[in-house]
Amino acid sequence: MKLFRLILVVAIVVSSHSFFAQVPAFDKLEMLYDQQHYGIVYRKANRLLDNPEYDFSQIPKYYKAISALQLAQNPYWKERHKNTIDESFELLTKVKSSAKGKLIFEAHYYELSSLRTDLESWVSDLKRQGKQEEGKLLANKIASLFEGIGVLEDVKTPEIKYEATTNVKLKDRIEIIGFAKKQLGVPYVSAGDNPSGFDCSGFTTYVMNNSGVKLPRRAKDQYEASQKIKEKDAQIGDLVFFSNGTEISHVGIIISELGKPKTMIHASSSKGISIVEIDSSNYWKPRVAGYGRFVP
Repeated sequence: MKLFRLILVVAIVVSSHSFFAQVPAFDKLEMLYDQQHYGIVYRKANRLLDNPEYDFSQIPKYYKAISALQLAQNPYWKERHKNTIDESFELLTKVKSSAKGKLIFEAHYYELSSLRTDLESWVSDLKRQGKQEEGKLLANKIASLFEGIGVLEDVKTPEIKYEATTNVKLKDRIEIIGFAKKQLGVPYVSAGDNPSGFDCSGFTTYVMNNSGVKLPRRAKDQYEASQKIKEKDAQIGDLVFFSNGTEISHVGIIISELGKPKTMIHASSSKGISIVEIDSSNYWKPRVAGYGRFVP
């Protein structure tokens, strides 16, 4: 009897240790996902799922699903993995509904909030492409899975004042930002392109059009059409583009002067038209894909 109790205690301790201890393979998944190496995460998670040694944890399932949802935003990858979206949402729903899975969701709140922001940008992009039904279905899945998990708030909204200048081109750029700031507080609306509601590229299109600059409608197309510039050269009136790790997923307008911390005005899915300092944001800074110019 004493031997049985001893074995039982050891089993409980080992089980608890297995759940709460640091597992190098899981740490690697988290690190690679944070670095946006979603393809590697997806493959490694699948290999862990095939290894009985890791059956004690749902972490491999979790990372397989969230990396797949990031990868599926690339239409070519999605075409080769036709059932991935439904399967990933089902997998995450099962993880979330279990006791251990709830702990995983709580421990990875930031990761999930970031994923929700990326997926909602995808919904907007689908609607801009005229894929209304697909966008609606995805939006419903997001709302159901991420109930209780909000989108990330922008971390800083600095007030920027410009010095008086006689530079005509700089004055034109400052006027663009002045018009953009008149939209502060306008709500985020998926596929919105007017002051009743904007999405990210709808906002940049509207602002630039007011100054006679015609932009393509989608963030991805705006990036491709822009004159690419280096980060150190980006300034007031230039555009900053962001990637979800697979393609361009967001765009904002730089409002900071040369040499100052990069700051943008953009359509945030959580706050609508708002200002955020990119360099101090753990969400935006790692996702910067490049800078583009449309104004002289």
